[in-house]
Amino acid sequence: MQEFDQIFNNHILIVSIAACLFAQFLKLIIELVRHRKVNLRYLVTTGGMPSAHSALVSSLATGVGLKEGWDSPIFAIACLFAVIVMYDAAGVRQAAGKQARILNQILDGFFQDGKEVNEERLKELLGHTPFQVLVGLALGVGFSLVAAPAL
Repeated sequence: MQEFDQIFNNHILIVSIAACLFAQFLKLIIELVRHRKVNLRYLVTTGGMPSAHSALVSSLATGVGLKEGWDSPIFAIACLFAVIVMYDAAGVRQAAGKQARILNQILDGFFQDGKEVNEERLKELLGHTPFQVLVGLALGVGFSLVAAPAL
C-alpha cells in the first residue's frame, strides 16, 4: 500500500492530471455555451477546445522543470515528450479527422438512395487546431505555475 501512497503524493502527477481533467471540463462548458445543451460526451472525447493532451503534457514538463531544474535531463525528456504529443494532436490526428470527414461524405453520397451502410461512421473530431493546442499548452503551464509551491 505504500506504493499507492507514493503515487498519490506525487504532486507533479496530480497537478498534470488535474490540468487534463480541467481542460476536458472546459470542453463541456464551451460546447454548452455554443450549442445551449449539455453533451456529456465532451468529458471523454478527443479533439475540441482546449487540447487536454496538451494541458497534461505541458503541465508535466513545467512541473518537472520547476522541481528538477530547467537544465535537468528529465526536463529535457518531458519537454520533448510534450512537443511530440502536441505536434501529433495538431498534425497527424487532425489530418486523420479530415480524412474521416471526407470518407463519411463519400459514404453518404454512395448510399443516398436508401441503402444501408453496415459500418458506423468514422469519428471526425480526432485532433486539434494549432490554437486549441496553444490554449491547452497555456492551461497546463498555468496549472503548474499556480501549483508551484506544492511541487
